[in-house]
Amino acid sequence: MSTLNVNNIAPESGSTITIGGSGDKVTLGGGGLGIVGVSTFTSSGTWTKATRETALGVTIKRVIVELQGAGGGGGQGNDAANNGGGGGGAGGYCMKLIDVSSISSSTITIGSAGGPSSAGGNSSWSDGTNTLTANGGGAGGDNAGGGGGGGSASGGDINVSGGQGCRVLNDTNSGGIGGASYTSGGATVGFANDPGRSGVAYTGGGGGGGGEQGSQAGGSGGTALMKVWEIAG
Repeated sequence: MSTLNVNNIAPESGSTITIGGSGDKVTLGGGGLGIVGVSTFTSSGTWTKATRETALGVTIKRVIVELQGAGGGGGQGNDAANNGGGGGGAGGYCMKLIDVSSISSSTITIGSAGGPSSAGGNSSWSDGTNTLTANGGGAGGDNAGGGGGGGSASGGDINVSGGQGCRVLNDTNSGGIGGASYTSGGATVGFANDPGRSGVAYTGGGGGGGGEQGSQAGGSGGTALMKVWEIAG
């Protein structure tokens, strides 16, 4: 078999260039097609390779899965004690390159954002061979409570735990700042007589509620997200 490496072809005007003959296979270019599409999930569902191949008109060989867990909600303040609530924890993050040559579909679970004083739900990708998990952040404590713990992550080539929410000391009035995730910052505090701010989407923890002139609720955690980057070639 002969190999011809050509970096440049510059024929004279009127010339004809023929590459390959009848029955020959000629390959031009440098290999794979790279990333050709992306599927984004903000709620639970199923990623199906055949459906995406039909939509894109290619054969999908690999995917890069990015999964960001939901944030936890901030804690409630206490007006009698002039205490704010703790900030909610951020969700975990993971990323993995997966060969899907023998994988036809994956079940996707997207956890719910934590409401005030509630933890964020866990999110996952499960294709029968690979399981990726990004856990939700913990809830901030009520009434000068501690900050919610950051959610863990597992199964990825990269696994990053979410940031912890800030705790609140006694007689501070203001709530704690929500924890920051790998993909976003946390929510700001609720000051005296203010409710906590909600976490940034995708997905920090919620801020704690303020504690003076009303027991203010903490903010909700940020929402979860999954992106599936589809690679052909």
